[in-house]
Amino acid sequence: MKRLLTAAVAALLLASCSTTGTESPKDNAPVQLLVFGSPDELAAYRTLVSAYKGGQVQLVEAADRKDLITKLSTSIAGGAPQDLFLMNYRFYGQFAAKNAIEPIDDQLKKSTVIKAADFYPEAMKPFQWAGKQLCMPQNVSSLQVYYNKGLFTKFGVAAPKPGWTWTDMLTTAQDMTRDAAGHVVKATEPEAGATPPAVHGLGTESVMIRLAPFVWSNGGQLVDNDAKPTRFTFDTPAAREALKNFIDLRLGYGVIPTDDEVKAQDLVARFTSGKLAMLLESRRITPTLRAAKELSWDVAALPTYKQPGGILHSDAYCITKASKNKESAWKFMEFAMSPEGQRIIAATGRTVPSHIATAKSNAFLDGNAPAHAQIFLDAVPSLKAVPTISTWPEIEDITEGILENALYRGDKLDDVIAEIDKQTKPIFARGEAS
Repeated sequence: MKRLLTAAVAALLLASCSTTGTESPKDNAPVQLLVFGSPDELAAYRTLVSAYKGGQVQLVEAADRKDLITKLSTSIAGGAPQDLFLMNYRFYGQFAAKNAIEPIDDQLKKSTVIKAADFYPEAMKPFQWAGKQLCMPQNVSSLQVYYNKGLFTKFGVAAPKPGWTWTDMLTTAQDMTRDAAGHVVKATEPEAGATPPAVHGLGTESVMIRLAPFVWSNGGQLVDNDAKPTRFTFDTPAAREALKNFIDLRLGYGVIPTDDEVKAQDLVARFTSGKLAMLLESRRITPTLRAAKELSWDVAALPTYKQPGGILHSDAYCITKASKNKESAWKFMEFAMSPEGQRIIAATGRTVPSHIATAKSNAFLDGNAPAHAQIFLDAVPSLKAVPTISTWPEIEDITEGILENALYRGDKLDDVIAEIDKQTKPIFARGEAS
């Protein structure tokens, strides 16, 4: 099981509290920007750095998110952190709670390049802690449904339509689950010796951020208090129904691949190779799909229960409290968040720009796949964020294992709810909220 916040990392963060950050900057020292991403994303950040004329910027590339958090924690504890880092709102709370991030309210008010009102408030708010704006969100992405147009045409199934429901998606996934001969496969547990589906109708990760928007869409709440949560609320009717339908996707309906199939080939690879008809994912996979030249694909809005429901996927630039180049770090952040900087990153296809004017321009709506990119902008008003408490990474890790067992092992719903409650309540209790 993944661990994004280990005891060692927590100790490193505690050690950072004694750092004052009052040291003088070194002469001509470059601003260090810590990032991670796909090759396409990293190439975009290199382009962004090259386009900046305000000083030297050194890109520090982490292998993945876990490596980024470890690198940042270690550098903060050592008193010489990277000046800037890019991080998702779901993970920055552990650093905000330890006062390791420099607020940017004053710089933002003085700026003649960007203003707070230029950006989607749905992305800005999750990066506010103790009444202060700590980071600037570069994107306002969301979870949507990617679908393989070629497969839908091949099997004569209608593509997802605006306003479709969870039931519509499930029915479509059943119609798109096919054997090698192209016949619909509806058996959840194939008979001994039977050939498994060659194409599954749907792919999704067994993680809380895939489940959450359906809880909200069904009129339920994910936690008891969004600002200061103490527990999940899957024991309520709306949340319970959404959870049941989610975990029934595998053993109840057989529309998603088995865990062994996913281990052999991940979901994105299965989608690009024609083994998945639909995939629940955020904007981040767009560069990968664009690179698959033989793939014909598009994106559809997330299906609903009773009302539109969406989950925010957003990363932001943050300045470390102990940075010795805070002024220079802000200047680069200001450039990165400007229309020019936002256009450079948007060109990769990876992000939905948080800068409103850029998101509504040809920089984002450029006609490249996905053809229905407007769906991401239409979703913004209904986006919600998961709690930004300091221990949320631990909570995600714990619930991933429980949901995975429920999906693939068939754990009973009441046992799943009880286990989530049992294992996460103590972690909620330790969490510091914004």
